Amino acid sequence: MIITIDGPAGAGKSTAAKLVARRLGFEFLDTGAMYRAVTVAALRAGIDLQDQGALAKLVESLRIELPGDRVLLNGEDVSVEIRAPQITAASASIAGSPAVRQRLVEWQRRIAAGRDMVCEGRDQGTVVFPQAECKFFLSADPKERARRRLRELKARGDNTTFQEVLEAQEARDARDAARDIAPMVPAADAIVLDTTDLTLDDVVARMVQEVWRRQGKSGEQASHS
Repeated sequence: MIITIDGPAGAGKSTAAKLVARRLGFEFLDTGAMYRAVTVAALRAGIDLQDQGALAKLVESLRIELPGDRVLLNGEDVSVEIRAPQITAASASIAGSPAVRQRLVEWQRRIAAGRDMVCEGRDQGTVVFPQAECKFFLSADPKERARRRLRELKARGDNTTFQEVLEAQEARDARDAARDIAPMVPAADAIVLDTTDLTLDDVVARMVQEVWRRQGKSGEQASHS
């Protein structure tokens, strides 16, 4: 069974996706980490992020693995590096690259084939897995999303201000929603959850209950499965 969780940064989808996968005994696929890993490789190679030919060659040379909570780029652990602000800023160009997106979509489908998996990103329910059995789209008030993002950055020792986070978020949201390839929009059959006033436990519980409902299980039955 494939479960997709899409939505903008700060909506809580990454943490929720991991917990939903754990509750259900599913595997977890962090697709955003894959784009960030390609971004790291491109910046290291000094590639023009608008050069589609160069990006196509680059992505064919890469091996990206996601064991546990780690991200490996050609065997090197880049789990921390992919979260750096400069990688976040540059990843928008990588995410909008037709060459990169085509290749990563192929990888994501291959990874998930025949497995029970929670796939988190921005286009999982619309483009990558349009036939997924259960789709969610998480949203939240922009200021609340920015506050969540700021807390994450502060925890990593980043001194970015709230206003800087909010402005960067607004710019990214606009790019993600307007891009020609795989724009960030809810799938027509996705369940949209506004997480602004929900706790993480609330969000996870609602998603798990919906999956159980579609599997024909009650909460009590599922707890013993």
